[in-house]
Amino acid sequence: MRDLLDKNETQGAYRVGFLLVENFTLISLSSALEPLRVANLQSGRTLYQWGLIGEGPTHASCSDGVAVSLDYSLEDSPTFDLVIVVGGLGIEQSLPRSLLAWLRKQAQHGVTLGSVCTGAYVLASAGLLDGYQCSAHWDCLTILTERFPRVECNNQLYTMDRDRMTCTGGTIPMHMMLALLSSRHPQSLVDAVADMLVCERYRADVEMQLVPMWSRKVEMQPKLKEVLQLMEANTEEPISLQELADFVSLSRRQLERLFLKYLHCTPSRYYLKLRLDRARRLVKQSSRSIVEITSMCGFVSTTHFSRCYRKYIGVSPRIDRLNCQPDYQPTASDQLSA
Repeated sequence: MRDLLDKNETQGAYRVGFLLVENFTLISLSSALEPLRVANLQSGRTLYQWGLIGEGPTHASCSDGVAVSLDYSLEDSPTFDLVIVVGGLGIEQSLPRSLLAWLRKQAQHGVTLGSVCTGAYVLASAGLLDGYQCSAHWDCLTILTERFPRVECNNQLYTMDRDRMTCTGGTIPMHMMLALLSSRHPQSLVDAVADMLVCERYRADVEMQLVPMWSRKVEMQPKLKEVLQLMEANTEEPISLQELADFVSLSRRQLERLFLKYLHCTPSRYYLKLRLDRARRLVKQSSRSIVEITSMCGFVSTTHFSRCYRKYIGVSPRIDRLNCQPDYQPTASDQLSA
């Protein structure tokens, strides 16, 4: 793609750089890039230029092991109008200082910065999301919230806040890029791009991403969806089942039936799993003590928390943390809760 950015006839085109972090997700990259290609095709002009940038000199590997050729290294990259960080697996282990320094330099030059999938973690690590609203893949939100308190994380599909645009993963980057096209071109072109990509419905930025346990059928059950959102927002101080039922004007029995029908479990079991899932992300991705995590996830004692954790995960929180963080030095409270 290097020659695309060098063509004289494309001067004035909007230049987009995709910064590929090691183990990036290929679907997020293609979902973000294809709307630009189709916009050029549908307009008959080169409205957009793009290039792939990486830490390595020639290739970057995506999460499924495919090696993708780079157009530029950090040292020889041209000037871009927009740089999008494409994140993926193990994002906290893929952050060389040179990459963060390069992003800070782009920000100093007034480049708009974006991210897809877990790429927001990279921008936050560079200090470039402080004071900004931010969207990221659900698996990255816990660690983002804990490590970067100045970043205003949300659960939206994507967020466009001033000179930052952040997004979840999968195919959602396509919708964020359609929103970008809408801000720069007539709606007729945006519609043509969406049609070519067989996109039947534009996803609004304020729509929420679904947690993995949700069934697609939940979308057809607004009261159940509201209860699930209440549970997600109240993991530190769990709401009783009766209070949840009262919130949506259902009886406790009616609510239990909805859970059994659509999620195949009781509300209490779902709530417990939701809290334990959050606890495990904190155990694996943060340096919070087991005592802190116990409180943050709504458990009355470390003993109760460890017992539930061991039953659900198969090992204690301390052992699970040591398995994924071999260099971690347990605190006294962690040892007591083993």
